[in-house]
Amino acid sequence: MNMIYRTQRLILKILSDIEADQVLQFYLDNQEVFEIYETDRPKYFYTKQFQKTLLNCEYNMIIKQSAIRFWIYEKNQMDKIIGTVSFQNIKRSFYQSCEIGYKFDQRFWRKGYAKESVSKGIQIAFEDLGLHRIEAYVLPENISSIKLLESMGFQLEGIKKQNVKLHGVWKDHEMYALLSSDYSSK
Repeated sequence: MNMIYRTQRLILKILSDIEADQVLQFYLDNQEVFEIYETDRPKYFYTKQFQKTLLNCEYNMIIKQSAIRFWIYEKNQMDKIIGTVSFQNIKRSFYQSCEIGYKFDQRFWRKGYAKESVSKGIQIAFEDLGLHRIEAYVLPENISSIKLLESMGFQLEGIKKQNVKLHGVWKDHEMYALLSSDYSSK
């Protein structure tokens, strides 16, 4: 697995803690939108030190191949993060599976960047990491995310009842999956 991948318009890059300022700015710029879909943030989440710590933790998980996060940039603007694609809970042995997550700066929605980078991430997961199955959990009201997953070949497998506690309320998630046997790099 590489630290940097390229698509037609984007760079997918694993970051070190020296890029904590960029990561913090990405979260600050999109705080209102992201927090709708994510669990409550720890007290110091929106600080450079917290982001440095997270980037170090992520790097250690990459070494163990238990999780991988790629930060997304436009090719001609490497000083501004526009999104992230991650693979968590990577299970080996009999499973060879993981969960995918992604988020993009709201100023870069509807440009095809999510599809372009998620597609590359899926290729990495299946071809470079040798995984068999990728799962995605989506709030039923997140129609944009559902459309993205379905356009990539993910199939709805069911509902995970009260799967995650978001802002004090247990929420159901739709579970989608993509198998390596159903994937073809286009």
